[in-house]
Amino acid sequence: MKKLFGTDGIRGVANRELTPELALRIGKITASLLGRGEKQPLILIGRDTRLSGAMLEGSLVAGIASAGATARLLGIAPTPAVAYLTRSLQAAAGIVISASHNPIEDNGLKIFNREGLKLPDELEREIERIYFHYDELGAGLPRPEGTAVGGVQHDGELLESYLQYLKSTAASLEGLRLVVDCGHGAACYSARVLLEQLGAEVVIMHGEADGGRINVHCGATDTAALQREVVRRGAGAGLAFDGDADRLIAVDEKGSVVDGDAILAICAINMVRRGRLQKNTLVATVMSNGGLDLLGEKQGFRLRRTAVGDRYVLEEMLAGGYNLGGEQSGHIIFLDHATTGDGLLTALQLLSIVRETGRPLSELAGQLERLPQVLYSHPVASKEGWDSNRVISSAIESLRGRLGRHSRVLVRPSGTEPLIRIMLEAPLPEDKLWDEARNLAEIIAREQG
Repeated sequence: MKKLFGTDGIRGVANRELTPELALRIGKITASLLGRGEKQPLILIGRDTRLSGAMLEGSLVAGIASAGATARLLGIAPTPAVAYLTRSLQAAAGIVISASHNPIEDNGLKIFNREGLKLPDELEREIERIYFHYDELGAGLPRPEGTAVGGVQHDGELLESYLQYLKSTAASLEGLRLVVDCGHGAACYSARVLLEQLGAEVVIMHGEADGGRINVHCGATDTAALQREVVRRGAGAGLAFDGDADRLIAVDEKGSVVDGDAILAICAINMVRRGRLQKNTLVATVMSNGGLDLLGEKQGFRLRRTAVGDRYVLEEMLAGGYNLGGEQSGHIIFLDHATTGDGLLTALQLLSIVRETGRPLSELAGQLERLPQVLYSHPVASKEGWDSNRVISSAIESLRGRLGRHSRVLVRPSGTEPLIRIMLEAPLPEDKLWDEARNLAEIIAREQG
């Protein structure tokens, strides 16, 4: 069956794969399925700063209104804000127009149900079934007339209630000097307001809501400039958000990166000591460093691993009754406070620990002793069939033998881009791991060409 949804919603190059026509149909189908049984159900829409966002927003609104639902536009808003507000207002759905960390030409659609959760697989499949058989099945969707046609509302003030909620989860940040890289994305307004209201001294970088520069040499995917600025300013920490502000990468006072694994380690240790880590279990993906397993043995928590993708982390958390999980890339889920990864919430939880312990961020992050690990991405002509290719399978098994004990070799296709991603981890020099990763990537690319 053809697929629209990847690991994080629908993504593609805007106006090529992700067209206004697609957005219109998705808006109509989503409103019809998730708003079924309601009179003029409410659907929230937020977007990041991408230039194509307004175009896709207009099409979504047309589809939603044509199904008899009301579209409430939040404007530029972080993805987790849409998830939170959808849940708090008990809206039928929330839709975010964003491609997160992807290049500026891409865009995407993330859909949340009324609980603020990403859609289950079966509902995504039903949306896809109707979309790909629209000539046949689209006729059965609602097409109201007159006063039953849906409406459009503009409500930028709702974002303030989200920021007030975040403030309630954090300690005062009085006296902290922070450098914040907004990546020209959805955090441009929210980050400064929230952190300054909590008392921090804030220096903003890449703070203009500029869809032509979103994620370009800035934000969570490129922290080089932030690292330099933290040291130059003598700041206590740096914070870098991605395009839709659902992930955080931090920088310590020495200019070193504090990634998702280190943030998870800091928060897990703190929650164990306070008796707040449910079942003393942390959830992370197969990409997280093996040092987390070793740290857990010392600090009294165990690690459960999932497939790559924050949706799989959340599924494991919900199924097992766990309240902390995340990814090395900076998607961190605090299930006591939110239903999705939230960069701003993560920043507040991390900085609250810095304030409460009185320890510098570098010292807290140093609690995680990492095994050497490299991550390598390589473009391929096709992501299909690599896992059943005998040449590739043989190369992977041979590599595992060369790396030896306490090693991991993970190969997976990107869920959003035409790439194969390779992660190697072993108690060996990093330059050797890089060489092995490149060699394996060349074999895969040759076989998939």
